[in-house]
Amino acid sequence: MTAAPDRSVVITGGPGSGKTTLIAHLGTLGFASSPEVGRAVIRDQAAIGGRALPWKDPDLFAEVMLSWEMRAHGLARERGGTVLFDRGVVDVAGYLGVEGLPVPEHVHAAAHRLRYHRTVFIAPPWPEIYRTDSERRQSLGEAERTHAAMVEAYTAYGYHLVELPRAPVAERARFVSARLAG
Repeated sequence: MTAAPDRSVVITGGPGSGKTTLIAHLGTLGFASSPEVGRAVIRDQAAIGGRALPWKDPDLFAEVMLSWEMRAHGLARERGGTVLFDRGVVDVAGYLGVEGLPVPEHVHAAAHRLRYHRTVFIAPPWPEIYRTDSERRQSLGEAERTHAAMVEAYTAYGYHLVELPRAPVAERARFVSARLAG
């Protein structure tokens, strides 16, 4: 059984483009959310000296992210109502593409089976707010390539992308809210 795709809304894009900040702000307005799994995997793996890190074992990192994304999708189904996803299953395929790795058939199967709302919001690269940290080690150029990979991946899986404006978080939140209401 899959979650109701009309209630599972993805916000994607490259790293450092304001997705997580936007989703946190939308949370203050009453929207439920599913956090970004990539950062959680990195934190957990770093804490235990694990290998499932993008700079140690990109394939294993992708597998762990896929498992977490599949679980998040199931939890959203159980929760009911609209849930905003900070990335989704399709991002795993996009990540593998950025890394120059093949997308395994089971990742394609998950992306086809676990569907989200047809409209996916995508945050464009935004150099003025981009920052690296202990979990986000990518350069701005890598962030831009990630954005392009997400455009390609979500389009290939049949989603309609709506680009978020490069605007203050409250304005971005109004933009998303208006489109979800309409």
